[in-house]
Amino acid sequence: MSLKIGVPSKGRLMDKTFEWFGSRGVEMRRAGAEREYSARVDGADGVEAVLLSAGEIPRELAAGRIHLGVTGSDLVREKLADWEEQVTALAPLGFGFADLVIAVPAFWIDVDTLDDLDAAAAAFRASHGHRLRIATKYHRLVRDFLREQGVADYQLIDSQGATEGTVKNLAAEAIADITSTGETLRANHLKILADGLIHRSEATLFAAHAADWGNGARPVLQNLAARLSLDLPGPL
Repeated sequence: MSLKIGVPSKGRLMDKTFEWFGSRGVEMRRAGAEREYSARVDGADGVEAVLLSAGEIPRELAAGRIHLGVTGSDLVREKLADWEEQVTALAPLGFGFADLVIAVPAFWIDVDTLDDLDAAAAAFRASHGHRLRIATKYHRLVRDFLREQGVADYQLIDSQGATEGTVKNLAAEAIADITSTGETLRANHLKILADGLIHRSEATLFAAHAADWGNGARPVLQNLAARLSLDLPGPL
C-alpha cells in the first residue's frame, strides 16, 4: 500500500512544496501533461503524490482519502470543525504566509480596534435598521473570533471574489480577508484594525487521522519522516 500525500496543484504553493521536499532529498515533479493530477516522487519508497487544489486538501484529509497533505493552516481551520480531532500538524513549511485580518474603511477615523468596531456596529444597526455587513470567505474563523472578542450586531456576507472590492461596491461595510502585505487593502482605502488579526496562516504538512495507517502505510510514514527530519507524534 502506498502513502498518499496531497500537494497543491498549481502556482507558487506547488513550486514551493516541491522545493521544500526536494531540499530534503525527496524529489517531486508533475507527471505527464499539465492537466494530469499526479506527481512523480523519487527518494521516498511507497509515497504517491496527488495534485489537488489547496482548498480541496482539508476535505480529502478529513475523509481519509489521503494520508498527508500540504495546505494553508487557515484552510484547515476554516473547513474542518474541530480540526485538531481530524488532522495533526506535522510541520510548518516556512512559506505561504498570509494574515487573516479584519479591515474597515480608512475614513472611519474613530474605528481602530475591535471595541470601536463593536460600538460602530451597534450605532450602525440603530441608524440603518440592519446589522453591519462584513464580507468574507472565512465564515467559521471570523465568526468564532468575533464571538470570542465580544463583537455583536454584525452579519457575515459571503464573498468568493475580490473581497476588498465589496466595500467600494456597497455590498459590505467591512471585510475579513487574507493579506500578505496589506497593499491591496490600502489600494482599496481599507485599514486593518490594530487588534484585528484573526489567524496567521502558513503552508503546513498535515496528517489525516481517518486515513488507513495499516497495511504498510505507517512504516512508509516513519521512513519519510526520518528523511524529512520530522518528529512524529503518537498514534494518529
